[in-house]
Amino acid sequence: MIHVICAKWGSKYDARYVNRLYAGVLRWLDRDFRFLCFTDDAQGIDPRVEVHDLPDEDFDSAFVHGDNRPGRKGAWRKISLFKPGLAGMDGPVLGFDLDVVITGPLAPIIDFDPKGVVFRREWRYERLGKDGGHGSVFTFDPQLHPYIYEEFAADPVRMIETHKGSEQYYTSMTALRHGNLSYMPGHLVQSFKRNVLPSFPLNLIRTPRLPRDCSVMCFHGDPKMEDVLQGTSKSLRHFSKRCLWLETMWVDPPAPE
Repeated sequence: MIHVICAKWGSKYDARYVNRLYAGVLRWLDRDFRFLCFTDDAQGIDPRVEVHDLPDEDFDSAFVHGDNRPGRKGAWRKISLFKPGLAGMDGPVLGFDLDVVITGPLAPIIDFDPKGVVFRREWRYERLGKDGGHGSVFTFDPQLHPYIYEEFAADPVRMIETHKGSEQYYTSMTALRHGNLSYMPGHLVQSFKRNVLPSFPLNLIRTPRLPRDCSVMCFHGDPKMEDVLQGTSKSLRHFSKRCLWLETMWVDPPAPE
């Protein structure tokens, strides 16, 4: 049994993101799974999604500190997803951010290193030859790697301050220190803005293509999926022509049988 997880809080992402992520997993995962969403607002979430409250932590104030410090990166509440025993999860976990689109089979990601903590190497670090994972997609077994949660819980403010204020840097580098970090092949998880969107001004005339063998497309930063679907952007540099492949990949789940 695979446990597929995501978290939604605040107003940035609505239920549509959870539902369409669920639809992608339903389409592209070839084995039994639980799909769990940890959230402060379950309104509109597909009833087939297993909804749980966001974990109530003794160190919630540290999350607030991390989210409001200068240079904040990532989303610190995701640390709770690494808590052993959370929602009765026992076995492999596949985690997603909400600003991703599943575009191909998920088995190569799940099976890459079942006993490790697996991230895609962060694109900037990859270019510079440095270590550090990107948190849009990750796999781990919480029973094998309890230290990720436990070390943060023991001294959360120090963990935030010594890891660039970045939750994904903390989780990946902590796994690295324990000798358990693996980087999945880069072609499996790609960045729309870094790998696919043509550079300005070519982005104004060329339609981005879906790379072959890509399983997950990340829309971190700008543009987001809805920007691409509508042909709008916050800047010309982040403009994208409408992609037909995205219109078939980022969709609502089918009606229950």
